[in-house]
Amino acid sequence: MSSRGRVGGRPSRIGAADIERAGRAIGLAELTVQGVATALGVTPTALYRHVDGRFGLETLVGESVLAELRVVDDPAHDVAGHLVSFAVQLRDFVLDHPGMSGYLQVLFPRGRAGAALLEGGIAALVRRGHRPDAAAVVCSTVALLAISLAAAEEQQRRGIADTPGFERQVAETRRLLGSSDLLAEAHANFPDIGTDTYFRLVITACLGGILTTAPAGRSVAEITAALGLPGGGR
Repeated sequence: MSSRGRVGGRPSRIGAADIERAGRAIGLAELTVQGVATALGVTPTALYRHVDGRFGLETLVGESVLAELRVVDDPAHDVAGHLVSFAVQLRDFVLDHPGMSGYLQVLFPRGRAGAALLEGGIAALVRRGHRPDAAAVVCSTVALLAISLAAAEEQQRRGIADTPGFERQVAETRRLLGSSDLLAEAHANFPDIGTDTYFRLVITACLGGILTTAPAGRSVAEITAALGLPGGGR
């Protein structure tokens, strides 16, 4: 219970800092208004004076956590090298903070920490010759890909840790992949690589298409025109 919990049988005053601290202790993955209220020794109503329900609570805590992400930008990296490094750093951060993937996928940016991350990503590409509008598209696309892959990996980790019978299901999945000649042939030469290598493989392969479509110096209008999309070239 918070040191500023109940005094004389009545809930004491709490502030946003107390809510943030309690929310971070619980973690984004398990965050609820009731859980934070219980940790602080107050009723949920007391929290609503500071946060706009579950979404507001998640934003308060999520932005606090996200503010700790510091993306290292090596000036020796070319565009592709930088984006791979950015994706790896983002993935590692997301996996180190369960629940962050879902937080980022719902709405981005939600606050100053998210805006600062986006601005830093755009600025890094502008320094490498990209126009700001195209840099925003490229940075956001790579980030979305990295977060989505991290989210899938997080779900698998939680499944392995928490779900009875998960390992048996994994064995069954492997059996199914060899249950027909076509499936067996299709997967016969798949390399046995870890999740880190697989992540880099996917990001690097996708970057080939992204940077071919959106090279340095090309505007978003030119990108959409090259793809034959509506509105291209306007």
